[in-house]
Amino acid sequence: MADTTAEPAGWQVARATRNGVALGLAVGVSGLAFGAAAVAAGLTVAQTAVLSLAAYTGASQFALAAAIAGGGSLAAGTAGAVLLGSRNTLYGLRLAGLLQVRGAVRLIAALGITDESTAVALAQPTRAAARAGFRATFASLYLTWNAASLAGAIGAGHLGSPAAFGLDVVGPAAFLALLWPRLRDGRAERGVALAGAGIALVATPFCPPGTPVILAAAAALGAALLPSAARPASPPPGAPGSRPAAAGEACR
Repeated sequence: MADTTAEPAGWQVARATRNGVALGLAVGVSGLAFGAAAVAAGLTVAQTAVLSLAAYTGASQFALAAAIAGGGSLAAGTAGAVLLGSRNTLYGLRLAGLLQVRGAVRLIAALGITDESTAVALAQPTRAAARAGFRATFASLYLTWNAASLAGAIGAGHLGSPAAFGLDVVGPAAFLALLWPRLRDGRAERGVALAGAGIALVATPFCPPGTPVILAAAAALGAALLPSAARPASPPPGAPGSRPAAAGEACR
């Protein structure tokens, strides 16, 4: 695996931008499935489009459509979607110091915090590359997701079952690909991942949608509370000797 910290800063930024654009395009296509599912659940094309523009969090949007399709009320579906999307708050806390945006720009940056943009940003070796990767992922994913969800809503009657395309696995697969180098190289990271997966599996049969994801974050909290001597030192992005996972090595 190449040491990206030795690359010129311009190359690091260019690499982060390319990977962000590629990931956004790949994951954004799954908006087709959401658009078709939303219309099938009873939403109009306009409602589907506005939901993607304003909410812009794929898992929560799918949860809302599934709740409505299952006969649940809009209020119940919205509550589940909000709960599932609340994980982005944890991402925001992690990214605040890295992106260092201020003023009204923070509102735009908050909209762009997703699994994918967070993973790309945290995978970069420097703050400049992290910002570039975040912006590129946000822009490409937002535009592609909204265009695809609108197309899926308009063509819902001709697409058939969204599950037949397998688009629902694109996002999780891409996210796992970004995280894989960290899981492979870090014992603590593997422990947190396994603990989080175990918590989510145990909680899923008993909790409403969204809750298992939030509960799984307790695994990371537990690792953070361990005495510092029990955890390997992890240098910040850009520090000498740091060895972050390069998004380009993971997702394409």
